[in-house]
Amino acid sequence: MSSQPQLRLQFIVFALVAASFTNIYITQPVLPVLQNEFAADAVTVSYSVAAVILGIALANMPFGALVVALAGLLCAITDNLGLLIGARFVQGLFIPALTTCLAAFLARTLPSERLSVVMGSYVSATVIGGLGGRLLGGWIHPPLHWRYAFVFAAVWILIAGLIALLALPREERHHDQQKQQPSYWEIIKRWDPLRIYLVSCGSFFVFSSVFNYLPFRLEAPPSSLATEWITLLYLTYLMGVFIGPMAGKLSNRFGSAISMISGTLVLAFSMSLTLLSSIIAMVLALLGVCAGFFALHAAAVGTLNQRVTSGQGRANALYVLLYYLGGWIGITVCGLIYEQAGWNGAVMVCLGMLLIPLMIGITEQRCPNR
Repeated sequence: MSSQPQLRLQFIVFALVAASFTNIYITQPVLPVLQNEFAADAVTVSYSVAAVILGIALANMPFGALVVALAGLLCAITDNLGLLIGARFVQGLFIPALTTCLAAFLARTLPSERLSVVMGSYVSATVIGGLGGRLLGGWIHPPLHWRYAFVFAAVWILIAGLIALLALPREERHHDQQKQQPSYWEIIKRWDPLRIYLVSCGSFFVFSSVFNYLPFRLEAPPSSLATEWITLLYLTYLMGVFIGPMAGKLSNRFGSAISMISGTLVLAFSMSLTLLSSIIAMVLALLGVCAGFFALHAAAVGTLNQRVTSGQGRANALYVLLYYLGGWIGITVCGLIYEQAGWNGAVMVCLGMLLIPLMIGITEQRCPNR
């Protein structure tokens, strides 16, 4: 493929992934605002993020951008919190149709020596989308209202989806190859991909919990930050743009196990820093949380697609299932802990969860192919 068509393809894929992920985290920086507007508790309004994550976890189905956009517009006009959460769940059901197949496509078409680096770039595209949604929700709210963020995201994903539909190349399918695809059960019962799924589940449990309850932590004393300043701290999410590709290169050079172990240790240390009341410490902590998490995520998804030689589509669908299921469980469990024991209690739960990727990283180092 020549450079110009390749750049065009990368741009289309990047725009579609970014537009999809923009819809996921729109309400995250304005959760305290939703709490006051709908007269609900912190756990209930957090379901406006958890519901879309649960929907993504449950659905890897061939639907389109139209439903995501329409559900987003419904979120923009409803005055019922239950309906907003339900519409967010519907968005989550349809987002995998726009993103999950891309990872499988890359795995089928790229040589193995480039796969880790390219998967790291794919992770970077999810970073831009995730950050864009947070900035959109948080920065639109002060001058206008958070509802306008949903309208903008709906228009964006409609445009990106239409461009992708018209311009992406069609992949030839071979029936003889499809007959050889392993089943979901055959993939997940193997210990080597299963432990990668557990890494993704445990790490996103921690990451989603930190960023979901961050607004409540920073709005309360002693920080007492306004929504726009809380949103500004989400810029630390940009760390993932650099860490994703870098983690892929480090995995190629030193092995994925080293990336997993080092990512877990950085993530754990950074989680501990969030216990301090200093804003400077919080900024450094969030930078470290992003660096550690995206190192884990890029190493895990790269390792999975190198290890699974057939059935990459199903293998990546299972990865997405466990990844987002971990995020939904994390938001739900840490929300209950946050209500009872505050931020310190939620951090302790997250530190305990990080034992999973740490132990699996050590296992990978000792016996990577067993």
